[in-house]
Amino acid sequence: MERIVFGTLPYDVAHLLGGAVLLLSFTLLSQRRIAATINTYALQAVVIAASSCWQAYVQHAPHLYLTGALALIAKGVVIPLALHRLVRRLRLSHGVETALGIFPTMLLGVGLVTLSIMVVLPTTVQSQALTREDLALALSVVLLGMLMMITRTSALTQVIGFMSLENGLILAAVSVEGMPLVVELSVAVLVLVAFVVFSTFFLRLRAQFDSLDTRHLDRIGSAHR
Repeated sequence: MERIVFGTLPYDVAHLLGGAVLLLSFTLLSQRRIAATINTYALQAVVIAASSCWQAYVQHAPHLYLTGALALIAKGVVIPLALHRLVRRLRLSHGVETALGIFPTMLLGVGLVTLSIMVVLPTTVQSQALTREDLALALSVVLLGMLMMITRTSALTQVIGFMSLENGLILAAVSVEGMPLVVELSVAVLVLVAFVVFSTFFLRLRAQFDSLDTRHLDRIGSAHR
């Protein structure tokens, strides 16, 4: 791959797409409605697909076009439609409950982004500037996905946090030159299998408690102690 120089079009577009993925992670954390959360996740997947295709062009790596196509179809279309259908089928509340308020969660998110930059940039000094910055962005997206899983009380929004975390892994994979296709395919298969498993879990949890609030599981654990 040709060395990508700061201020050039390949650098600027790749950086813009990576930054958009991170911005959408913060948008996920700020959402108060389930439908908006699902739509934001779908938009993040579309940006991931665009980032994969742009990296395919820049790196002259045609297999990344396949990664982008899979992200667009599975994560940008199929999974969001399935989630919307699941919400209607289970008649879920349209509000999003959080263990913390939105403002404290966003502050924690800013701290995690700062931590990502402090960890990644000093340890990748031999890499290209774009690779270093994309890896910092990718780690930030992963940590924000974990934060969403921790601070949401609904199983559905926790799963969206998990899948957003996986978007960060894809961003990291496509940013590194020479990453084999099997890595991207493995991540894609993982998220699809996880989605099927979580969907089954949703149905069981709803049937048992008439809710997807995971705090019911804590009460069961306390009762058995």
